Amino acid sequence: MTTEQTTADIELIQRIIPHRYPFLLVDKVVDIDGTKSATGIKNVTFNEPHFQGHFPGLPIMPGVTIVEAMAQTTAVMVGLSKGLVDTGFLVYFMAIDNCKFRRKVVPGDVLKLHVETKRGGGKIWKFAGRAMVDGELAAEAEFTAMMDLPKD
Repeated sequence: MTTEQTTADIELIQRIIPHRYPFLLVDKVVDIDGTKSATGIKNVTFNEPHFQGHFPGLPIMPGVTIVEAMAQTTAVMVGLSKGLVDTGFLVYFMAIDNCKFRRKVVPGDVLKLHVETKRGGGKIWKFAGRAMVDGELAAEAEFTAMMDLPKD
């Protein structure tokens, strides 16, 4: 079963991917265009645990968490579009390529995670992502993931 729903709020996100605090890094996914593209929204707050140590007195969101937020956005996009709500659907990183960080992401920022599918359909998918703050590029990466799709 597939769905044409184009948004996922936090409750629906939690029904698609298993991530929870402190590692659920996307608050909402919008503009879902099937398995082609989507935009994740991450409201960055000072209350996140990584800011205690990265860096004390100068809180900066770690780059790896920005890339993870992009990946979680793609998992929600694929899971929703493929009708995988409440199925125990899992996604595993296989590779991260051409990753670049362009600006700091700090508490108060709204991170917009624009992702698109480069190759997909089976178990191995490739995506491209851009993380933006106020229209400015914060990070970009290509990443490959294995979809652990439930058996039909």
